Amino acid sequence: MSRGLLLVNLGSPATPKTTDVKSYLREFLSDQSVVEMPPALWQPILRGIILPTRSWRSATFYRDCWLPAGSPLIVHSQSLRDQVQAALPGWDVRLAMTYGQPDIGDTLSAMVADGCQHPVVLPLFPQYTQSTHQGIINQVNATGIPHTLIHHFYDQTTYQQLLAAKIEKSYQQHHFDAVVFSYHSIPTAMVRHGDPYQKECEATTTGVSQYLPSVPKDQIVTAYQSKFGPMPWLKPYLRNELMQLVEMGKRDVLVVTPSFVCDCLETLEEDFVQNYQAFRASGGDRFELVPCFNDDPEFAHFLAKLVLNTQEAVANDA
Repeated sequence: MSRGLLLVNLGSPATPKTTDVKSYLREFLSDQSVVEMPPALWQPILRGIILPTRSWRSATFYRDCWLPAGSPLIVHSQSLRDQVQAALPGWDVRLAMTYGQPDIGDTLSAMVADGCQHPVVLPLFPQYTQSTHQGIINQVNATGIPHTLIHHFYDQTTYQQLLAAKIEKSYQQHHFDAVVFSYHSIPTAMVRHGDPYQKECEATTTGVSQYLPSVPKDQIVTAYQSKFGPMPWLKPYLRNELMQLVEMGKRDVLVVTPSFVCDCLETLEEDFVQNYQAFRASGGDRFELVPCFNDDPEFAHFLAKLVLNTQEAVANDA
């Protein structure tokens, strides 16, 4: 019997071609954990309006950031998996995606077939939210395989210190007027229904800030990005916040994205291209992004230690 760890990230189209992007978006946006609207109402909108208009546009964005080895999210997640595997000798560490490939259920079943019992499942999202975690939970539970799920790690001291160190390193490179913590947004309806995501994001900003001695507290801002659709999502929206900072005379801005541990479309295209362009067009001067962890060995060791501590706690409770 071997010990097993399944790392899970969101997923990516198989290629940046419009047909593959459309297939990926159809799977992603059909998950009621992501879009809570009744399928009878949502599916005609999704298939009749959103997919025909959004797929080709998203495909152009994917083409702009696609790597020779494939999707940035997949490539960086695979490299992170390799680092975690190196930090957990004797474990079977694998990677799956909530949408697209590798499939969660197939990967877990293969792990069990290879001798792994009661694997640990670790979503690569520091903060818990229904829109990222529930799809994972549903797919894992559907296998019937006994497992341990790590729900979040935003509150881990080591994680906060590692993120603060990356921010501090970037902050020391230039003069900045503001440091913006930008989280992927979610619909406000989810928060009203009890989703803890907003509280966990705010707690992340507060927790990391205590390890940023060089950054004045009045320079730290929390914002949300990647809004989708007409319904209200968590605010302030990053793009609006960037323009408001310029209006306040804060033209040199450092942006950190704590809800993304690996570079993806949101960091490489939405932030580094679209939000950068909007910021510059509004009169901003310097726009820098704190690099994601990607395959950072220290971050990989943190994840490995988190898994070992979790397994030990489960064993003690048994």
